[in-house]
Amino acid sequence: MKKSIHLSLDAMGGDNAPQIVVDGAAQSKIRHPNIKFSFFGNENKLSPLICSQSILKNSKIIHTDETIDANEKPSVAVRKRRNSSMGMAIQSVKSGYTDAIVSAGNTGALMAMTKLFLRPIEGISRPAIAAYFPTIKGESCMLDLGANIECDAKNLVQFAFMGQAFANIVMGVNNPSISLLNIGEEEQKGLDYIKEASQILSSLKGQINYTGFIEGDKIAQGISDVIIADGFSGNISLKTAEGTALFVTSYLKKAFSSSLSSKIGYLFARKSMSDFKLQMDPRKYNGAVFLGLNGVAVKSHGGTDAFGFANAISVAVDMVKYNFIHDLKNRITEISISV
Repeated sequence: MKKSIHLSLDAMGGDNAPQIVVDGAAQSKIRHPNIKFSFFGNENKLSPLICSQSILKNSKIIHTDETIDANEKPSVAVRKRRNSSMGMAIQSVKSGYTDAIVSAGNTGALMAMTKLFLRPIEGISRPAIAAYFPTIKGESCMLDLGANIECDAKNLVQFAFMGQAFANIVMGVNNPSISLLNIGEEEQKGLDYIKEASQILSSLKGQINYTGFIEGDKIAQGISDVIIADGFSGNISLKTAEGTALFVTSYLKKAFSSSLSSKIGYLFARKSMSDFKLQMDPRKYNGAVFLGLNGVAVKSHGGTDAFGFANAISVAVDMVKYNFIHDLKNRITEISISV
């Protein structure tokens, strides 16, 4: 376990950068005193913000005027924005100067540039986006959440092994259960490549704890530690869950303020409601990991605040602290994941 963790932050990525990046770094520094930061971005904008946070006094600023717009095409970013705050932050991980990158910037550009600079691990054909998913029993891991819109059976099998490693190494789940997201639990249901992936995983019982198909309404029940999907279905599931959480919390807030009696009732339930709101808060689960690369890259939601960005930093810290990349490489070489 590393005594000190050095993170590169894309300080200009996200809707409210660089303010939330600096504020989030300050919050995470309180949680993890052993981390240090290199901020990549406009020094004139960053310097006064960092100087106002005494806890960040030992941080470094690597200046660049270039940024990647939220709507910029990944292909354009790869060709023309290598010296952007995102591009330089990724390259610092490639060179070994920093241990991981955290960015709230353009997701497509981040995936394209991390694949270019960090390269996929040998034996992995496509990296995938993974993130924590709140459930009744605690947390699950879900992938892919948008990196690969179209997948084949081999991709899903590889995602399963990456998800298994993430749940085991980072989440601390012993022998995590793995499920494939499908439109039904019966073997005959679903698209051909999903059924083919299920058959392959079923044949690898000694290497992975595959439990079969899972439907969307079962995800939040926590009956599976890892849920595997193509990026299209996974992203829709994630965004639907986030929208549902916002709906529920907004509705409860409205209900408790609708009358005098409900306001009085809220006073008695305030502690429980506060715990509920925190459990449902998407910011708590902010920080999606690009699994399958030769380096740690964490994507923060572009519209998050400092609290959410600090949580994304915590995900990166855990990935580095538990030496995830090294362990995943060892697992990939030890298991057979060929189709």
